[in-house]
Amino acid sequence: MQPERRGSIDVYLSAEHFREALERDVRVGLGRPDGKWLPPVWFYDARGSQLFEEITRLPEYYLTRAERRLLSEFAGDIAERSGADTLIELGAGSCEKSRILLDALSDAKTLETYIPLDVSEPTLVDAATSLRRDYPDISVLPIVADFIEHLDRIPRSGRRLIIFLGSTIGNLAPDKRGRFLFDVDCTMAHEDSFLLGVDLVKDRSRLVAAYDDAAGVTAEFNRNVLLVLNRELDANFDPEQFEHVAVWNEEQSHIEMRLRSLLDQSVKIAKLDLDIHFARNEELLTETSAKFTAEAVEKELGAAGLCVEKVWQDPEGFLLALASPYC
Repeated sequence: MQPERRGSIDVYLSAEHFREALERDVRVGLGRPDGKWLPPVWFYDARGSQLFEEITRLPEYYLTRAERRLLSEFAGDIAERSGADTLIELGAGSCEKSRILLDALSDAKTLETYIPLDVSEPTLVDAATSLRRDYPDISVLPIVADFIEHLDRIPRSGRRLIIFLGSTIGNLAPDKRGRFLFDVDCTMAHEDSFLLGVDLVKDRSRLVAAYDDAAGVTAEFNRNVLLVLNRELDANFDPEQFEHVAVWNEEQSHIEMRLRSLLDQSVKIAKLDLDIHFARNEELLTETSAKFTAEAVEKELGAAGLCVEKVWQDPEGFLLALASPYC
């Protein structure tokens, strides 16, 4: 599969691909008799990406703050251990946290190339423009792609450090996590390294607050997916008729974000010729976010063939693990 080249950005996700995937997910997810759901990828249009950046700055959302502290303190160690000349970031978003590693690898005088991968082309375009200005000696080669579907499209040259931050891996179901980590391992050469950022299990009230902030930004982010469906599929959701809900599932060890219908209502999705009924208090699952223990992280990486070389843990309960494909 050859990418569409737009300036200096490789694009593997066409408008047709997005539309087909969205239509499939809506037909399957909203048509389920045992519980409606949508995958969280549809949060991230331009507005959704902006809202998520706001979430990362909220006092309740400790994840970004804790991960940034770890990166700032140990970036030099990560750079030395990896010896990377190529930094690859999966789910890069605005690329802000990766600047810490870019600085450390530049100081180590090894870095030549940075490859951010994300589904949002506008976000990548903005980030790449800023990065090329601030790091003129580094080649910035963005890729618009899905980190599940397109791992094999990532360039394999150089000594690579592949990073997957923000505990985004927690959004994947256990079987999909295992497959994703196995696929990462399969793309790696002997000298490559993989840096994973994960959130750890902690007090329930702290976890729920991170996904249900007092200012209501996460609620707006959650309801934004309905506006995406309105715009893309000519649906007539009224977001104000859905309540944002965040709950901790102890058995599954994950946070669930849901949208709860405030009344009996039917929604028309014109482009799919669908009428979807929501009973009062019926919930639409929009995201799960798994939380881990250090032992579970090492076990899941090991099951995929990745050996943990070093772990760094923040007092707020966030963990970075550096792994390699061979013990």
